[in-house]
Amino acid sequence: MKWLPSDIHLKILEEIKSFMHQRSETDNTNTDVRSTTHSAVEIQMITLPELDVRETASEKSLPVLSNMNPLHAVKAKLQVYVGGVEVTVGELMNLKEHQVLALDTDLDQTIDLLLEGHVIARGKLVALDGQFAIQIAELPISLKS
Repeated sequence: MKWLPSDIHLKILEEIKSFMHQRSETDNTNTDVRSTTHSAVEIQMITLPELDVRETASEKSLPVLSNMNPLHAVKAKLQVYVGGVEVTVGELMNLKEHQVLALDTDLDQTIDLLLEGHVIARGKLVALDGQFAIQIAELPISLKS
């Protein structure tokens, strides 16, 4: 993230400098101070040209998207619900490696494709290039509206 000091930031820096200067003067006149060594904090603004984001409209400006809906570039994480199983805590604690739990979904039953916990499509679980995939069988709602 690039940051350039604004007028308010510069004013705050000046206020800090002024406060530190006043504090230093107050500390020097205080007779109850145990140490006579005082260090002042100096704030110095530096500019780094490579971080300067001020540019003209013609420099590095991005093109305006005229024929694409910007929402098409937003990423969404979909989940596939294959099925579930209900077990007691005792059964859960007694699970062993290689034990099989039968899910409540039949092999020929469609599975749900979820977005934010809401079903947006249903399909069949298939294999594609060594990975699980879903073949869309029905779209309960129109995804374009």
